[in-house]
Parts: sequence; structure tokens; C-alpha cells
Amino acid sequence: MSSSAAVPQVGMTRWFRLIPIAMIVYIISFMDRTNIAYAFAGIGHDFHVTKAQEGTAGGIFFVGYVLLQIPGGWLAEHWSAKKFVAIMIVFWGLMALACGLAENFTQLIIARFFLGVAEGGIWPATLVLLSHWFPVQERARAYGFWIANLAISSIITQPLSGFIVVNSDWRTLFFVEGALPFIIALPLWLLFIKDRPEDASWCSQPERDYINRSIAQDRINEPAPGPFSDIFRSATVWKLVLVYFLIQVGFYGLNMWMPTLLKAMTHDGFGAVGLIAALPYITAGIFLWCNGWMADRNRRYSFHVLLPMTLAAVSLILSVVIGEAMVVLSILFLCLAMGGAMSYDGPFWAAASRTLPVALVGGAMGLINALGNLGGYLGPFLGGYLQDMTHNFFATAVLFAVSLFAAGLVMMTVTVRDVAPRVGAPVAKPAE
Repeated sequence: MSSSAAVPQVGMTRWFRLIPIAMIVYIISFMDRTNIAYAFAGIGHDFHVTKAQEGTAGGIFFVGYVLLQIPGGWLAEHWSAKKFVAIMIVFWGLMALACGLAENFTQLIIARFFLGVAEGGIWPATLVLLSHWFPVQERARAYGFWIANLAISSIITQPLSGFIVVNSDWRTLFFVEGALPFIIALPLWLLFIKDRPEDASWCSQPERDYINRSIAQDRINEPAPGPFSDIFRSATVWKLVLVYFLIQVGFYGLNMWMPTLLKAMTHDGFGAVGLIAALPYITAGIFLWCNGWMADRNRRYSFHVLLPMTLAAVSLILSVVIGEAMVVLSILFLCLAMGGAMSYDGPFWAAASRTLPVALVGGAMGLINALGNLGGYLGPFLGGYLQDMTHNFFATAVLFAVSLFAAGLVMMTVTVRDVAPRVGAPVAKPAE
């Protein structure tokens, strides 16, 4: 056989062993975070609260979410991402079930707050875990593939949650989906996840050498690590915090209120709305992969945040303006809006991973995710408040669109540190 014949390339096992499991775990996590969008009507009826209070129940999660962001990233880098996330899976599962047991609005708020605490460290811990397995030249794609869990989760959550609520009630919704961390997430995480290539027997020596050599070259251009307090003195980190905060205002505001918007637009019940609401997330999954792939090719990470943010802002306004007049076209623009609002993720976190030396980057990403996700509280709350005041969705859409576009503009002021030269993955030798 000629040596030029196509042969399998080594160095790819981690793509199929790590990312799918990390995706599944976060799919379930994101499901328990956002399924309250289908519980709003039942909560409002049973607890006699306003839309602004319903938005508070959705957004209070992100206040608790702040607490373990920096510790989660630090523990993942200096202890074990695998062990830390396993503990958090148990904690979040218990809090998800507690939401269904709430006997009044205050208890629900408390359960949602601690659900946020439980899930808070998982995001930075997983980012750190992936940074141990994927060098810079692959990282936007790796993050993009993993972050596609947000789209996939919503594709599953929207119809499933709509079906459960239509055929039972909001408490059953929390019970059913709150059991999944124990049934699926925890066993898979413990069985398949390894902290580093050296810990994984399934990682071949050529693949392990490629990963270690590539990451070592990535670090050639890194400044020497300083004290942990450096992350608080970095102007770039604070710009990224602002970008992420503005994106979360727009994204989580839209995410939490989209079923309500679609119900008003189509006049369908939540069963049909759940099926329709899966379409924007299918679009987002495609956009996530394409945007991450393009960002890895040209390394213009900031531009690949601005572009989807602009698309999201314009499309959201067009969707609401068209509204009931042309429902199909309005849903199409809503798909583009959600596609844009989610597809920034891979390039954004790839850029964030290049802001500080590796010894500090876990804490930096934790800080960005912690403070930025406070926008996840503000968006749903302000969205509900504006609907209470105006009795329509237009002002809410403008708020979300302006926030998303402003995030893209701020991102263009972020300068990402140059990366080390590319390292080619080794190619398996042809069979003799």
C-alpha cells in the first residue's frame, strides 16, 4: 500500500471520549436551569405573583451561580475537575428536586438560588478540564463543540418540558428533570472523565505526546505568572466580564421568555410551543460549530463575537416587529436571533483562555463567568418588568437587542495575546 493512501489520524480519541460526556452532563444541568420558563404560568397561578417576580424566580439562579465560579476554576486547575464536578452534580440534583417541593414562592426562590450555587463551578471547571486536553489551535472548536450542549439541551428541554407541563404540572416538570443528574450525569462523569492525558489509559502515547508538546508550545509566549490578584487588575479581564454580562442579559432574557413570546405570537398551547421553540436551538447548534471553526482558522476571536451579536440584535427586533402578521417569517428571524445569541461562545472562551498565564486562567474564567452571569438575573427580571409595564414584548426585545449589540462592540476592544506556532498532529503509520 502506498504511504500516501488515506490513513487514520491519531490524536482524536479525546474528541470522542471527553466532549460527548461533558456535553451530556451540561445538557442536563442547563435543562434544570432553564426549564422554569415552562413553569412560569403555573408558578404565577399557584403563588399569585407578577411576571417580574416570575422573572426573579428564573434569574435568582444566577445570583447563587456567582459563588463557586472562581473557587471552581481554581480547584479544577489545582485539585481535580473530575472530583469537583461530581460533587456539584449531586448538589444540583438535590436542589432541582427541591424546586418541585416548594410550598410557597420564598421556598422556590431559595431552592433556585442554591441550584445556582450548585451549578456555579461546573462551567469554569469544565473549561479548565478541556484546556488540559486541547491546545490553543483546537480550543475554539473544542469549546464550541462542548458549548453546543446549550443548544442541544434546549432542543430537548423545550418539547419535553412543554409535554410534561401540558400533561401534568410544573412540579412534575422539576421532579422528572431533576432526577436526571443521578440517573445519567453522575454515572457517566465518574466512568469516563479523566483530568489529564496522563490519567487516561485510553489515550495513546502519540496522542499524549501531541497534546503535551502542543500545550508546551502554547505556553512559550505566556507571561510569567504573578499573584492570583493579577486577575482583578487586568483591564482585559474586566472587559470580558462586561461583554459576558451584556450577552447574558440578552441571551437568558430571550431564553427564559421565548416560550411566552411564541405562545403570544402563535396562540398555541405549550405543547406546540415546545416543539416550535426547538427550532431556534437547532439553528444555534449549527451556528456554534461554524463560528468556532472559522474563528480557529483566522484567530479573529473578537470579530467572531461581534458578528453573531449583530445578527442576534437585528433579527430579534425584526422578529418582534413582524410578530403575528407573518408568523413563519417571525419564527425564522427568532431562529437567527438565537443562533447569533449562542454562537459567540467558542471564540469568546478561546479568547478568554489567552488573557493570563495558565496558572491564573482558571480563576480568570471563573471571575468572568461569575460576574458576567449576573446578567442572567437582570435579563429575565427586566424582561418581566417591561412586560408588566407595557403589556407587550417590544420594549423587552429592544433591551435584549441593545445589550447583545453593545457586547459585540466592547469585545472589539479586546486584544487577544498572540499564540504559539501551530503543532501538527502526528499521523498514524500505514499498516505494513
